[in-house]
Amino acid sequence: MDTAPPSPHRTDPLTELDLAQLRERTSIKWRAHPPDVLPLWVAEMDVPLAPAVADALHQAISRGDTGYPSGTAYAEALQQFAADRWGWDGLAVERTAIVPDVMMGIVEVLRLITDPGDTVVVCPPVYTPFYAFVTHADRRILEAPLGADGRIDLPTLRETFARARTSTDRPVFLMSNPHNPTGVVHTRDELEQVASLARENGVRVVSDEIHAPLVLPGATFTPYLSVAGAEDAFALTSASKAFNLAGLKAALVIAGERAAGDLARMPEEVGHGPSHLGVIAHSVAFRDGRAWLDELIMGLDHNRTLLAALLAEHLPTVRHLRPEGTYLAWLDCSGLGLDDEPEAPGDELAVVTDLAGPARHFLEKARVALSSGHVFGTGGASHVRLNFATTPQILTEAITRMGRSVTT
Repeated sequence: MDTAPPSPHRTDPLTELDLAQLRERTSIKWRAHPPDVLPLWVAEMDVPLAPAVADALHQAISRGDTGYPSGTAYAEALQQFAADRWGWDGLAVERTAIVPDVMMGIVEVLRLITDPGDTVVVCPPVYTPFYAFVTHADRRILEAPLGADGRIDLPTLRETFARARTSTDRPVFLMSNPHNPTGVVHTRDELEQVASLARENGVRVVSDEIHAPLVLPGATFTPYLSVAGAEDAFALTSASKAFNLAGLKAALVIAGERAAGDLARMPEEVGHGPSHLGVIAHSVAFRDGRAWLDELIMGLDHNRTLLAALLAEHLPTVRHLRPEGTYLAWLDCSGLGLDDEPEAPGDELAVVTDLAGPARHFLEKARVALSSGHVFGTGGASHVRLNFATTPQILTEAITRMGRSVTT
């Protein structure tokens, strides 16, 4: 599998901006909280744009190229990236569609393959918008909780699929691959077993693979559509997480061979939502941003190790799963005894995020913003999700503050 050649002057993108520069940003990560708060919550990275992406955007703006998106450059770039990076040659450009973002694409796929009231299985704790977007689309959530190791519990999934099949004719399994928030990267064997269970129970699979480029050393990403039995499934991805492009809307739906007919029924107007600049940025990221991505992964691996050391020193009773992918850490704070703290009404951040227990404590006492675990579904209570895609200095200061807040 291809790894881009190292830059002659390797630079960790996570070390290029200091706190003062980051506070000049106007995105939600940096504007949702007062300036004394260190924001390690929402999935934005504290990095500059990959140079290839920045150059492409500057060139597009300089020539006034800000019209409607066109063509298949995005899918072609992802096709080559998948072949080189993951050894997957099965991505067919003709079985793709551009959508505004991954979650909007998931909703559109659900509209193609389910009816209102149908059941969608998820494996909590899992990405919070799965709940909101699925229920807002008038589908019902059925949980198949992860195992204690943060991985898919296959016996539980089998039982849940069977239950889903009794309540609807068109059940779906909405999978996070790699898994958010635990950082687990599903193995090929696990995915093959998921495909087998889905086939046995008449369940269609929709795989959210937005974090696929962010697999860290020691793990290997397997595209769900590359496993036997996934021919009627869908996958969705973008360069959004790996290249910090959340504000440049564009994602891809990829259909398996036997799902092509479903994809062909997607309304034409869905493709009006993506940004032309977004399509340019994502295409260039997958095509020309690989050396930068390698440097980013090097920095994330360093921060992953640093986080473990900081937790051991400052918060030794907090347990965490060593993430295999993403830049998210899932921290079990049950040993801190913070869950029974009262939640103050009228909190200044109530409109931004629903906080409870440890997340509320760390915001109020340590001035560190984390994602509250309870909103990730069953198994999330007493946990927080921490985004470690920041500078080592900010990460060190945040964990030091958190440790101080539970000892003073």
